[in-house]
Amino acid sequence: MLPDLLLNYTDHFQPLNLFNYITFRTIGALLTALLISFIFGPFIISLLKRKQKKGQPIRVDGPKNHIIFKAGTPTMGGLLILLAFTISTILWAKLNNIYIWIVLGVALFFGIIGLLDDWLKVSRMTSNGLKSYQKIIPQIFIAFLAAWLISENTPEDFQNTLSIPFLKDSIIFLGIFYIPFTILVIVGSSNAVNLTDGLDGLAIVPVMIAASSLAVIVYVVGHVNFSNYLQLNYVPGVGEIAVFLGAIIGSGLGFLWFNAPPAMVFMGDTGSLSLGGVIGVTASAARHELVLVIIGGLFVLETVSVIVQILSYKLTGKRIFRMAPLHHHFEQKGWAESTIVIRFWIIAVILALIGISSLKLR
Repeated sequence: MLPDLLLNYTDHFQPLNLFNYITFRTIGALLTALLISFIFGPFIISLLKRKQKKGQPIRVDGPKNHIIFKAGTPTMGGLLILLAFTISTILWAKLNNIYIWIVLGVALFFGIIGLLDDWLKVSRMTSNGLKSYQKIIPQIFIAFLAAWLISENTPEDFQNTLSIPFLKDSIIFLGIFYIPFTILVIVGSSNAVNLTDGLDGLAIVPVMIAASSLAVIVYVVGHVNFSNYLQLNYVPGVGEIAVFLGAIIGSGLGFLWFNAPPAMVFMGDTGSLSLGGVIGVTASAARHELVLVIIGGLFVLETVSVIVQILSYKLTGKRIFRMAPLHHHFEQKGWAESTIVIRFWIIAVILALIGISSLKLR
């Protein structure tokens, strides 16, 4: 909104030309989202505490210390994240850019699904909210719309294609399978972040790391000179998503202020489903879906641990991990929560650096 308004007056006040630059507006979006989080965070947390007398219901089959130390903590903290990045994005992004509306739409609608899930949990005082199909079906529908819009706005020479990282000029034509594949990326990413969100600060920092990496990627892919130099597919307009990702990082930092151990609030499915969807749809818009597997490798590991645990138990009657997802396995082994969280953060940083290196290593 600000660029659309202020750029009309650059002839009268030259410094307003700064709003032409994605880097400037990304920093502005980050700081604005952070400020909004600090201003509204205490009020939202206080409101959630009043509405949720007993806080988020804790899994009875989860780690026993969670029942002792985390009981009474309110959930739906994702509302703060959604509020911060939505306002910040609308202020700093160019609203005539279709990609902004695609990623913002996925973020908000996935957040609403998570909000309904969280509300059912706290209203019924159970760790079970929406049934699996009640979450997956609307996610698939929203992801379908996003995938179709991305496909329709992609240059024809690599429409419905998949780029292979680390290989020069390597593209696979997916054809009719492109939209189902993109749906899988978006929905899978959303639920992977949801599975990872089990310890204070465990999910939000890797999400910010992934968002930072993707911000670099969309900026480069959306810049004709940088994309040509690095021999990447140029996607006009996709660089504007960097502004949105700046807002995601700022809102994540603001939320972490209140979520740092011991957490004052949990993001809940409201935040995790939304943020996971953002990562997936951004990677799809930038045509870097496979790089997301590397950058978001921590989320992949958590998801795979659940799948392996279920398959092993159904096929052999034995569990490979003491508890799934993976972070609970290490809790059961006696690792301190802070140790698990920080080590997982380190893993996320390493994987992000490997993913970003794919831009140059070809």
